[in-house]
Amino acid sequence: MTPAGRPPERPGRLTRAVRERPLVERRPASRGDGARRRPPAIVVQGVSKTYVLGAIRVPALTDVSLRIERGDFVAIMGSSGSGKSTLMNILGCLDLASTGRYLIDGVDVLRMDEDDLADLRNRKIGFVFQSFNLVSRTSALANVELPLSYAGVDRRTRRRRAEEALTSVGMAKRFHHQPSELSGGQQQRVAVARALVTNPTMILADEPTGNLDSHSTADVLRIFADLNAEGRTVVLITHEPDVAGQAKRVITLTDGRVSEDRRLAALDAAPPVLRAQKSTHHLYREARP
Repeated sequence: MTPAGRPPERPGRLTRAVRERPLVERRPASRGDGARRRPPAIVVQGVSKTYVLGAIRVPALTDVSLRIERGDFVAIMGSSGSGKSTLMNILGCLDLASTGRYLIDGVDVLRMDEDDLADLRNRKIGFVFQSFNLVSRTSALANVELPLSYAGVDRRTRRRRAEEALTSVGMAKRFHHQPSELSGGQQQRVAVARALVTNPTMILADEPTGNLDSHSTADVLRIFADLNAEGRTVVLITHEPDVAGQAKRVITLTDGRVSEDRRLAALDAAPPVLRAQKSTHHLYREARP
């Protein structure tokens, strides 16, 4: 034995320096914080998008940087051609930025292949569009089941989760109605249920009230507010100031750049549409079984 009490090194054996500090250093959590703070829902860093049409280059976004925390309710506003739909496509992983970085839950989207992107969209993001995008001649129930079918969920589980999602948006009595048998507001509720059925952490809505009357618009906004109150991150694209005013934060795009960023309510506060009324349960009471 050596004087230090250790066995002598064997010939040819690799030696390793003694580690002075632990490989993973554990620090005491700050008061009010968890052991480790989770990354933001969305981080956009210096994102630009340029469409190339032959010899013509059309810039849609220029050096856009955003940080959206988990549980926020954000409206992105802008006139036609401002770049808000392009930004929506990038946030939803439907398109890639020309330059810059985009992270969802701390994961760099640009480093993911197509299969991983598809899986990310299906698990983490629920989409709601202006045109509803429902499959015609197919029941509301079958429309809502569709994302689960793509994910390989068994039929019985699909049916149960689709029924729960439709019931949560006040469509319990419309399971077997086709889109042509539903009003615009009802079709949008089915679209919201379809976005919810995979239990995503984030809802991306592109002009979801653009084809709705004022009453249906109010109903859909209340649903989004309820979802946000449950802890989901909601990002809403709109050109209507009244709709944007129901969010906690309003980001305005002008000519592909962020021109204004206003906080209307605290991150942990209830959305304005919920603060304006004590309860929304009466809206759907008659629709529940």
